[in-house]
Amino acid sequence: MRILRIAQKTYPEVVGGGTYHVHAMSRDQAAMGHDVTVLTIGDGPRREERAGYTVVRRPATAEVLGNSLSTGVARFLRQADDYDVIHAHSHLYFSTNLAALKRRLGSTPLAITNHGLYSQSAPEWVFRWYLRTLGRATFDSADAVFCYTDADASRLREFGVGSDIHVVANGIDTDRFSPNGPESDRVAGDPAVLFVGRLVEGKRPGDALAAIERVRDAHPDVKLSFVGTGPLRDDLERHVTERGLGGTVEFLGEVSHEEMPTVYRAADLFVLPSRAEGLPRTVLEALATGTPVVTSNLSQLRSVVEGVGRTVPVGDVAGFASVLNELASAPDQRVTLGERGRELVTAEYDWNDTVVRTTSQLEALSENDR
Repeated sequence: MRILRIAQKTYPEVVGGGTYHVHAMSRDQAAMGHDVTVLTIGDGPRREERAGYTVVRRPATAEVLGNSLSTGVARFLRQADDYDVIHAHSHLYFSTNLAALKRRLGSTPLAITNHGLYSQSAPEWVFRWYLRTLGRATFDSADAVFCYTDADASRLREFGVGSDIHVVANGIDTDRFSPNGPESDRVAGDPAVLFVGRLVEGKRPGDALAAIERVRDAHPDVKLSFVGTGPLRDDLERHVTERGLGGTVEFLGEVSHEEMPTVYRAADLFVLPSRAEGLPRTVLEALATGTPVVTSNLSQLRSVVEGVGRTVPVGDVAGFASVLNELASAPDQRVTLGERGRELVTAEYDWNDTVVRTTSQLEALSENDR
């Protein structure tokens, strides 16, 4: 099967759950014997072989709200008629809109993976409007839509999307992300609390910082480590300095995917107070390593975290501080939650299953088109 994958960004040029998902899916499908090409926007070689698949890059022509548009991608898609299936990632990018237009004008079947309905970079009302207009039209152009959770699938139906929707969980490599192995010496604290994600408003890293400031009153040795970069880093560092939190908060910047298992193992708690998410790999990775998670009370997160961690309403800093305080004082409870989390992920969120189920659906689309 010849697969053309549409991805706005690629790993390792951009570190993140979405980019790594694209890379690992392409790598593993290539290992299965499929011919995989990833079409992306960026600088660098126009064509490059990587981990068994091909990366085709076209430069950005313009940028709107952080979303790059490339006429080179449009030209490539216009002539891309010899693929068995097109698989685009995230409806939030212009490149996926172009893939939807390609499907309406051509015959190559299209699948779209929904990595989360809302972006972290703009207000939710903007994306609600988008999902009722161009976003819905983009999804409706697809022969199949992949969602990570039943909650996201239901929300797409609420927006009127009529395409076939398949719920395929966002799995992870549970052999690499396990409680057994070395721990990073970059993460410290008693307890050690970890935030992993882009430092953008949608992830609400400031809430994690404000919560830790309160936790420090009862647990003076607590430390919060931020893994990731983003436009809020300067503001967060300024707050740390102004509030005298230099010994409590560390900014580790980007950490390679290869190193991340050691980072999770060194943490006692993982915190993610986002206002919008799909099913983030970071939560699954933390759970797989036996690290209890405290997340915002989003429906797609609640269905995973319930019973293996805690959820708190979005924006409730006092609530996050209270839960972190409680778990900081209960090491036995943290162990129990960690064991439950590990069991959940190994049973229901294994990456191999994600690859097999996704590939089977793409093969079905390809065969139906013949």
